[in-house]
This record gives sequence, structure tokens and C-alpha cells, in this order.
Amino acid sequence: MTAMTLWTYTRRFEIDGRTYLATTRVDFKTLTSTLALDGRVLAQDSTLYTEPGGQRNHVLRTQLADGRQLAVTAGYINSWSVAIAVHLDGQLVHESHPGRTIEWPAWSRKLVDSSADPVVQARAQAEQQRQTEQWNRNKYSLYVDLALGLLFFVVAKFTNLTTAALVGAGAGLAIVVIQRFVRVDLLGGLAMFGIFMLLVSAGFSLVFDDEDMVKMKGTILGLFVAGLMLSDALGNGGRYFGVRMQRYILQPIDPARFTLGLGGVGLFMAVLNWLVARVASTDTWLFYTTFVDIVISVALFFAVLRFARRTDAEPGEASA
Repeated sequence: MTAMTLWTYTRRFEIDGRTYLATTRVDFKTLTSTLALDGRVLAQDSTLYTEPGGQRNHVLRTQLADGRQLAVTAGYINSWSVAIAVHLDGQLVHESHPGRTIEWPAWSRKLVDSSADPVVQARAQAEQQRQTEQWNRNKYSLYVDLALGLLFFVVAKFTNLTTAALVGAGAGLAIVVIQRFVRVDLLGGLAMFGIFMLLVSAGFSLVFDDEDMVKMKGTILGLFVAGLMLSDALGNGGRYFGVRMQRYILQPIDPARFTLGLGGVGLFMAVLNWLVARVASTDTWLFYTTFVDIVISVALFFAVLRFARRTDAEPGEASA
């Protein structure tokens, strides 16, 4: 059974007018690089990056028709990007990222190498068990949150935003009542917050009788998050939200920079929602708020991780 590919990096280069393709695929445990020409694989290298010693560069070697030796080095240059360096008979002829050193981040190598310790392995197994149990507890609330979002989208498409807000709020309140009679957690995670935002939208629609106010829920959310995070970052050095959230992040981060970045994301998303709501049509805003803003939020979150990453921490600090 083939493991699911998490990400694929493709790098092209030319030798004698012919285009070669170096591809690096990442799954949950394995990093695999291939060198191909006209769809034919010339060389391959693979490592288990979750194992000690597995975080090394890949070297793809082949011989050209005229006897020259082609060698392609592929590997990470930071936590999110792979680069290649191409040598022909030992001479460098191409770099995808000129001047960058191809090498796994030091903190990542240390983290994986330390996992060979039996004590660390036992802790990792316990953490995996904890995460599994946490998912089993929270999955139903995630389903509820997704269902409420889709309900809002469908009702709004066939009626209007005011009706969608009222129907969504009614469905949310019904789930609150149902929760009293079922054992699984329907309101954990973001579900309760999603219901709260639906109630805010419904309240605006009733008080102001204006669909434009319903559209402002994303702006309210962004400003709310920004207020919390910026207050913690600027007034408390990130010691409340930042320190707590870094327990769920693999890489070591600076709590103050992390919460400052999240505050900036909140402000950006608030302004972006306001612009889409004001400039675009209702259908465009509905599509944006249901499907697009989550993608932008996730991308910005990874940018915040880059901004907040520490390079002077020991591996154990990533989960402190």
C-alpha cells in the first residue's frame, strides 16, 4: 500500500538543451527523491526521516550518454523548502537556490536523533496515545463545526444571509440542547465558538435587519483574536497564549513573536473580510467565508511559525 503524499517538490534544470526533473516526495515517514528525463527515472534515493540518521541529503547519480557523470544533491534548506544542486563531472552547473546550504535544520536533526532514547520513545508513544484519545474526543465537535458552516452556505445560497444566520443560530442552539442527552462532545474545540459566531450574525440580522452586518462576523472574529493575541504579546510577552500554544507545535518558538504574529493575522483577516464584504457580491463573499478564508489563514499561520521560530533551542524545548 502506497503512503499518502503530504507534499511534492519539483525542480527542473537543463543539460545540453535537455530538461531533467528532480522530484522530492514527502509522506508521513519517508522522503523520496527521483531524477527523471523524458518520463524515465534515472536515479532514486529514499530515507526514513523519522529515524535517527535519516535526515540526510539525497544524492541522485547517473551517467550521460557521452560518459560524463551527473550528480544531483537534493535536500531541505529550511523547514519548508527543498533545493537541488547539480554537478557535472564534479563541477557545479546549477543551483535551484543559489548560495543556500542544502542541509536539514539542526533543531530537526537533534529532535529526531534524540528520539532513539528509550525514555524519549516512551514519552512519544504516550503523546501519540494522548493525541489519539484527544482526536476521538474532539472529532464530533469538528464534524458539528463543519456541518454548521455548510448549513449556513447552503441556506444562504437558496435564500439570503439573514435567513441563513437565523437557521444556523437555531441549529446551533438545537445542538446545545442535544448535547445534554448524548455522551460524545459536540461542543468542544471550535464548535462552540462557531455557534457563538452564528448567534452574533443572527443578532445583527435581527437588530439591524441588514445582510451587510451578517457579513461582518469574520471581521469581528479577526478583531477578537487580534485583541487577545496582541494584548498577550505586547503586555505579557506571550506568556499566556503563546506559552500554552507552543506545547502543540513541533518546532521551538518565541511566545512573544508567535502571539504578535497571530495578532497580525487576526487584523489582516478582519480587514480582508471587510474588503470582500464591501467590494464583492454576496455570492462571492459567501464562497470566500466558507472555503477561502480558512486556506489563507492556514498559509499565514505557517508564515507566523517561520517568523516565531527559534534557532537557539534544544530539541526538548519544542514541547516545553
